[in-house]
Amino acid sequence: MFTDFLTEVNRIKRVSFSNERQIQTVIAVKRHMEVHFAQDLGLDVLAIEHCVSKYHLIRIFKRYYGQTPNQFLIQIRIKKAKEFLGAGMSVTDTCFQVGFKSLGSFSSLFTVKVG
Repeated sequence: MFTDFLTEVNRIKRVSFSNERQIQTVIAVKRHMEVHFAQDLGLDVLAIEHCVSKYHLIRIFKRYYGQTPNQFLIQIRIKKAKEFLGAGMSVTDTCFQVGFKSLGSFSSLFTVKVG
C-alpha cells in the first residue's frame, strides 16, 4: 500500500511541478473516492474532508488526473457496476450499491458509458 502511494506521488511529480501538499491532497481524494464510492461524495463533502476549497480541488484534481473529481467518481461507479452486474446482481441493486440515487439516471448513464 505504501509502495503504491510512493509510485503515485512520483508519477504526479513527473506530470507537473507542484507542491507536496497538493499532490498529497489529490492522491488522498482519489483514494477516498475509490474506497467510499457508494457514499454521497459531493464536492462539498470531499473539500471539507480534505481541508481544501472545492474550486481549488477541482482545479488541482483535473491538473493531475485529467478529469474532475465527479468524472472520476462516475468512472469508478461504472466500473464497479459492471463487476456487480457481471456477478449476477440485479440492475436495481447494482444502482444503489454503487451510489446512484435514481435507477433512471443510473440506467441512462450506464448505457451512454458502456453501451
